[in-house]
Amino acid sequence: MEFKEALMIALQSLWANKLRTILTLLGVVIGVASVIAVVTLVNGANVYVASKVNKYGADVFTISKQPQILTNYNEYVKCLKRKNILLDDYRYLADNCKHCSQVGAQQTTLGKIVFGTQSSTDTVIRGQTYAMPEMQNLNVVQGRGFTPTDDEHASHVAIIGSDIQENLMKGDDPIGKEIRVDGSPYTVIGLGEKQGKTLGQSQDNWVAVPLSAFQKTYGTAKSVTIYAKAGGGEGALESATDEGRVLMRAIRHDAPGQEDSFTLETSDTFVGLWKNISSGFEAVAVAIAAISLVVGGIVIMNIMLVSVTERTREIGVRKALGARRGDILIQFLIESGTMALAGGAIGVIGGMVVAQVVTVLLGFPSTIAVWSIFAGLVVAASVGIFFGVYPARKAADLDPIVALRSEI
Repeated sequence: MEFKEALMIALQSLWANKLRTILTLLGVVIGVASVIAVVTLVNGANVYVASKVNKYGADVFTISKQPQILTNYNEYVKCLKRKNILLDDYRYLADNCKHCSQVGAQQTTLGKIVFGTQSSTDTVIRGQTYAMPEMQNLNVVQGRGFTPTDDEHASHVAIIGSDIQENLMKGDDPIGKEIRVDGSPYTVIGLGEKQGKTLGQSQDNWVAVPLSAFQKTYGTAKSVTIYAKAGGGEGALESATDEGRVLMRAIRHDAPGQEDSFTLETSDTFVGLWKNISSGFEAVAVAIAAISLVVGGIVIMNIMLVSVTERTREIGVRKALGARRGDILIQFLIESGTMALAGGAIGVIGGMVVAQVVTVLLGFPSTIAVWSIFAGLVVAASVGIFFGVYPARKAADLDPIVALRSEI
């Protein structure tokens, strides 16, 4: 029997029992859809995290009181006991780090912004040294950035995100306008480039002011985060991080052999941590999908056994007309494989649709991984063939005389 003929017979058999076929495929559809949806979302998140980390550049490292991402409560408690990183620490590092081309510092809080009769709440207020916008690759599309003089004199000037301009100023030219940041007046000198939304949350609802002015309003009790950019050349980042660690340990009086009283992180730290987290998500999704696929495979086996019983007389007629054992075996394997492959195709489409719906509703980034589409189809077809072997062998081993006597 030719493959094309066997495929047509398999499709006719599946089409003749449409409802049963659809119900049989549910397990395979759910399993493949789960994998595709999770892989698409995780892949999108990986791309997003990598792009956000890379905006600081691969040659930038941070020094903070605690990691920017904490993974357990004990680590959080330990970090709380550390001394705050102060503006003096930043100045000491900026003055003495020979392998650093730029050093900046930042603090953040949430506050209220008022312009005229308009206001916004839960706006991110950033206290920054003059080098920070440049180190964060923040393009000031209108006006100017901060200067060392702004830092030195704690000038009440501000750079705003596009949400402040669009929502409070109704799209008007913001330069020279006065806004109130938690009650303190600031003159807008720059407008940041629009960054869009992530996970449904706007990345443009922010106001940046000089760190010295920020601390006059909010105090110096909170710890600052230091950003440092390594100079050029091979091994520059390693040299800069080593020097930064030594300088910080010296100014904070960390004893020899004692662990750091601060956290030093590079872009590789963030990417590596995220990959560990995302790989955990993928492992759970694969486990759930595997269970669904096994259940779907067992259902396919059960339906194929029923099909063999229903078509016993047909099998006997085919064998009497010269069909070989291999022909019957291939016919039923193609039928089970085709059934599972159809379920896999529906699952792939369903998984991509689910991922896109999540992106639209929640703003969670998603990027389709081409390899996952082919993997989903191959795994689905393999499950169908694997669980179709026993029913196919049972059909192929039927005695034609006994099969022709069947009343079913």
